[in-house]
Amino acid sequence: METWQAIDTTRAIRKFAARPLEPEHLARILNAGRRSGSSKNQQNWDFVVCTDRPHLAELAAVGPYAAHLAGAAVAIALVTPDPATAEAPLSVMWDLGRAAQNMTLAAWELGVGSAPATVYDQPLAKELLGLPPDRWCEFLLSFGYPADPAALTWAKRAGGRKSIDAIVHRERW
Repeated sequence: METWQAIDTTRAIRKFAARPLEPEHLARILNAGRRSGSSKNQQNWDFVVCTDRPHLAELAAVGPYAAHLAGAAVAIALVTPDPATAEAPLSVMWDLGRAAQNMTLAAWELGVGSAPATVYDQPLAKELLGLPPDRWCEFLLSFGYPADPAALTWAKRAGGRKSIDAIVHRERW
């Protein structure tokens, strides 16, 4: 798959087939995150891989829009230093977004769907993931083969994105 094709066709998938990810697919997804660029090459991230079905169901309670985690083959918690501390660099969320995008695009190329889940209940996430006190999990990514294989080729939704003219400004606003 060409890079632009992956960018242009990727879709958020929240309903997954009831089968595990191939080990080499999971390894590729994790390596895509690991290989992401980061500010000053700090690589201020850790990834907690969750595949246990009861654990995935528990993780679905970390936020009001996290239900898709329960049906995923894998959830990957994106863990950083606690952004509220003085030691956490301002670039940590930028770097994390780059790693997450690499993971979702690598997954898409493999026929694996994904969707992000925002953590609203930080104490619950920390408990369920066994995070050290100085760590933070703002997002989890769900991964799995789509329940409907046609999801991999769905057409773009009309009006799904703003036009380029609506968002691009030249030289000044």
